Amino acid sequence: MLRCIADEKTSINREKYNQLSWLSNERVRRNWLASEALSLGRGGIERVHEATGVSRNTIRSGIKEIKNGQVLNEERQRKTGAGRKSLKELDPTLLSDLDDFIEPETRGDFENPLRWTCKSALRLKEQLNQMGPKVSERSVNQLLHDMGYSLQSNKKTLEGNQHPDRDQQFQFMERKTQKFQKTNQPVISVDAKKKENLGRYRNPGREWRPVGDPELVNMHDFPDKNQSKGVSYGGYDVQENTGWVSVGTDHDTAEFAVETIRRWWLSMGRKVYSDAKELLLMADGGGSNGSRNRLWKTELQKLADELGLEITICHFPPGTSKWNKIEHRMFSYISQNWSGRPLTDH
Repeated sequence: MLRCIADEKTSINREKYNQLSWLSNERVRRNWLASEALSLGRGGIERVHEATGVSRNTIRSGIKEIKNGQVLNEERQRKTGAGRKSLKELDPTLLSDLDDFIEPETRGDFENPLRWTCKSALRLKEQLNQMGPKVSERSVNQLLHDMGYSLQSNKKTLEGNQHPDRDQQFQFMERKTQKFQKTNQPVISVDAKKKENLGRYRNPGREWRPVGDPELVNMHDFPDKNQSKGVSYGGYDVQENTGWVSVGTDHDTAEFAVETIRRWWLSMGRKVYSDAKELLLMADGGGSNGSRNRLWKTELQKLADELGLEITICHFPPGTSKWNKIEHRMFSYISQNWSGRPLTDH
């Protein structure tokens, strides 16, 4: 039920106060309620308090301002020093104590205004509270923000030393790809995916299942010597946006990589590129398709003779394997597809 002031001299009530209070600042609201209380006479403060829920002390402060003819600075709604003291004022050593806790975990350039920490606000709050001052997790977040911190995770950006001819190699690969595509010759990106342990091992991610019925997996992820691995090697057709993946049972070898390319061509490639005379491979510089792997080149020569194709290989510069298109155009979707599922067999 709406609680109104009973006296007929005023028409203020909680509904009207809530509707109009946001249109005015704190000082105007305080003086408005004080004026209503003065018009009611004896008991006016209590009646205004019951009708609006505003603190009696706030109404008394407004009455005092009206009676004294006090005019506050327009830039301030309260007197200087009014309100609750900040944590930094109550405890002058709070910031230094907080900085001591996060110092060992701090990352970034200290000359840069932005620093970051991997410690949680909850843990920092507990450590501060053990020393005396009672602070909340929200206050710790605000203090860290004021000190120039942010909570961040690791970011993969360090590629090692940059090869002096890296840009020239990328430009050469781009020109080569465009030349092949203009003449409708196949260009495929090849690579090996991360080896997977087969069995009831936890796989990161989640999937929809009945409530209380999660997929049960092993407590530990120790590999089973009696269980084989899943070795994936694939080829991604850049122009057609299609791909092929072979799953091996033992090791990622050059023979396995070339056999994957052979199966892609026999199952998919020759149907699309029936008049092809050349094949361009985009590969990393290491692993089973490494630039110095002699067996890789020997097996590719056998494949070229078998298929009657001239095979050209372009290797990515050192430290740029993540730029291989098959990584983010095909392998990423495979990981999403089996996310949250244990890979129990081939």
